[in-house]
This record gives sequence, C-alpha cells and structure tokens, in this order.
Amino acid sequence: MATKSVAVVADLGESFGNYTIGDDAALLGLVTSSNIACGFHAGDPRIMDRAVADCVERGIELGAHPGYPDLVGFGRRLIEATEEEIRTDVLYQLGALDAFARVHGGTISHVAPHGRMGSIAQTDAKHARAITDAVAAYNRDYLVICQRGLLAEESRKRGLQVGYVFLADRGYGDDGMPVARSHPGGLIHDPELIGERCAQVVLEGTVRSVDGNVVPLGHDADVLLLHGDHPSVLANGIALRAALEKAEVRVTGLRDVLAEKAQNAQAALAR
Repeated sequence: MATKSVAVVADLGESFGNYTIGDDAALLGLVTSSNIACGFHAGDPRIMDRAVADCVERGIELGAHPGYPDLVGFGRRLIEATEEEIRTDVLYQLGALDAFARVHGGTISHVAPHGRMGSIAQTDAKHARAITDAVAAYNRDYLVICQRGLLAEESRKRGLQVGYVFLADRGYGDDGMPVARSHPGGLIHDPELIGERCAQVVLEGTVRSVDGNVVPLGHDADVLLLHGDHPSVLANGIALRAALEKAEVRVTGLRDVLAEKAQNAQAALAR
C-alpha cells in the first residue's frame, strides 16, 4: 500500500500589538504550512511582517487567514455583513498579506477562512460565494482550505483547487463535521488523543465522534490544523507529529499532498 501523505498547518500571527497569542516560534518547527492572520480578527502589520518572514526563511507554505473585522471576538462571532462586504473584506486581507509575502520573496499558497466566517461558509451560500469570488478575482492559483460543503463547491465552480482540512483539536459529530466549541467534547485537551485521532483520519478516513461512534469524514484529510490559540498547542503539535511518524505517514506541504493525490487518481484511471 502506498505511503499516506498529509500537510500540517497552524494558525499563526494571531497576536495583536502587546498581546501575545500562541507560540509561533515553537510551532514553526512542527508545521509545513501556515494560516497567517491578516489583521481583521487578529494580527497587525508588524506581526504579519514577522510571521511571513519566519515562514519564508523556513520554507513553510504561506496561507492567508482572513476573517471578520472582529478583534474583540477573535472572529468567532457572526457578523451580519452583506455579500459585498464579505467579498471586499476578504480581498482587502489577501492584498495585505500578499504585500508582505512579496517583500520577503514568498508566495501565498492558499486561503483558509477563519473562525465563524469559515465555518458558516460551509452551509451559507452568501459567504461561500463572497469568499470564493474574492479569491478567484485576486489569484486563481490560490488553494482554498475548507471542509466539505458549499465553500468547496463554490471554489470548484470558479476553478479553484480545494484542500480538505481536519481540525486536529476539535470534536466531531456523527455527521463527520466539527461540533461547536461550547458542545461537550468540542475542544480536545489531550495531546496524545489528538495525535491518535489524526493518524486514524489520515489512514482510515474516519473519526470517533463526541458520541463515541466511528464515522467517515466523507473526504480525504489533506491537511491537519492546529489552532494557534489552543492552550496546549505546542504539546498538541509534538504529539501529532509523533503519532504521524509512528503511523509512517509522510508530512509534507499541502501542494505536494494534492499533486500526489492527483497523480494517484490518474494512475488509478489508467489501470
């Protein structure tokens, strides 16, 4: 059986001014890809500049992490915005991060909508259209990291490639989708369990739900996400990498994972 491959991504650059969230320096040694806050839900120009520079120096894929303009709520509250407001807010944030990427000799690889904006886009057509319109208008080479649902569908309609994400530190329901953070088991605090779950997801395509049932995700896990503001994010990342190594899962960049998946699909058709 062919070796499985997966990317590991963390949300980075989510501090703001004098407020520090997460441990970006330590996480850079554990990830292959980054989701960098673009100044709306978190981050500021100095933090964005430093995060991009550090990722470029280490060869870590750059990802834009646009969200609602909601520093107080960290982008996890629903903002009643129009489709035009969502589209232009995302476009604004892509341009901001791209400026730093160009200065440091890097290239944005993907877009991963943050928090409430990203989660509601799986089921809300207005959000899905607005986000993908912004990405397609700015750069059709950008990948879109998401879960199954409308955001993936609208991405493909616009010719955008999709990378499916599994939220490593979040509990999932029997429908194969994350449950709310407020739900019992919605946020996982055991690093070893996080590692075991991720290995299972990559190897078997299933996850044990918060109700104790083994359920299929319904898609491959191309990238495993560590939330940078999780109180145990560093321990989670170490346990995750150890579990993947034990399971003989190759950890690489997201673009490599998707290229390998495409090659395997073509080889299967040729048989």
